[in-house]
Amino acid sequence: MSRLDRCYNIADLRLQALKHLPKGVFQYIDRGAEDEVALADNRQVFRDLKLRTRFMVDLTDRDMGIDLLGKRSNLPMAIAPTGIAGLAWYQGELALAKAAAAKGIPFTLATGSITSMETIAREAGGRLWFQLYMWKEEDLSYQLVARARDAGFEALIVTIDGALGNNREYNKRNGFSIPFSISARSVTDMATHPRWLLGVMGRYLMTTGMPRHENYPAKYAHRITSGAGGGSPMRHHAMTWKDIQKMRQFWPGKLIIKGILRKEDAVRAVECGADAVVVSNHGGRALDAAAPTLDILPEVVDAVGGKTTIFLDSGIRRGSDMVKALALGANAVLTGRATLYGIGTAGQAGAEKALSIIKTEFEKTMAYVGCRRVSELSHDVFSPNSLKQLLG
Repeated sequence: MSRLDRCYNIADLRLQALKHLPKGVFQYIDRGAEDEVALADNRQVFRDLKLRTRFMVDLTDRDMGIDLLGKRSNLPMAIAPTGIAGLAWYQGELALAKAAAAKGIPFTLATGSITSMETIAREAGGRLWFQLYMWKEEDLSYQLVARARDAGFEALIVTIDGALGNNREYNKRNGFSIPFSISARSVTDMATHPRWLLGVMGRYLMTTGMPRHENYPAKYAHRITSGAGGGSPMRHHAMTWKDIQKMRQFWPGKLIIKGILRKEDAVRAVECGADAVVVSNHGGRALDAAAPTLDILPEVVDAVGGKTTIFLDSGIRRGSDMVKALALGANAVLTGRATLYGIGTAGQAGAEKALSIIKTEFEKTMAYVGCRRVSELSHDVFSPNSLKQLLG
């Protein structure tokens, strides 16, 4: 029996990834900021919101897909931008993109990935989106966006919740950083995971050499080892809505704004020409006191529902989570950690397993609440008391 055969849910994939990955890599994927309050709260709100069943419904004609930003998606879901898939598996970003294509959902390539967007566009297939952190050197940001445009990426996700960075103390304790800092602790961590060391880092060293940030400008595209290259591009700490307006004029495809946690920002994003907004607290990895996204979703839906596409990000682990988000008014969800656990377990096959698990759970939960397609979901599926508690 293979590792994947023993994985019946996302939690099982997480445990397999824990065994396979070095501690530094796994905890970078798995954990949150500071005391990890936001990380826990994201999950707790989903747990507290209860569904009620509806039976005696003909379920033979079912369709779990939707029209998402003008094209068919087999699930109301896209892969969130995550910057470490390529260290969880050899060419992990490409494996994740191929898994998304195989399952008929969009994949988002992160700015900090170690596989070039041109490689992804050439080899992955499927629907491709690109995620951008605006840099202080504005011309470099636009060079990057132009590359995504020329490579055929259909959507641009601008992440706006970077602020002054994050506070993830466990990375320091683990001696894990990007660029990598070679130390006795990090060497021991890697050496005690020989399958990862040979299968991931060993394959890079035998083929392309030590990985680098392939989508960074040339002067910053250094190897991921400490001391190589000339540092990293600085985040644009003075970014305002004028920058979004300017990007809207430059970018010809779909524009998505990620990091919305208040209705005023959702309204402003729509006014600036966004085709979609993502209600997100960065998976609990940024501000540890941030509100859980499911708490914020209803006010965003009230403000811009019907005017733009609304994604719910942060905390999706089960198909029932998707049902709850969609019934509250989200058009689709983003998932990040769930498929990273799959990548860290078995590459593309692991990511496809994660998506299959979520799809099966989603379809079963839809049946339990008496809905054959996403358009039938509404507040009616919720227990009145738990909905009242959420909405206040």
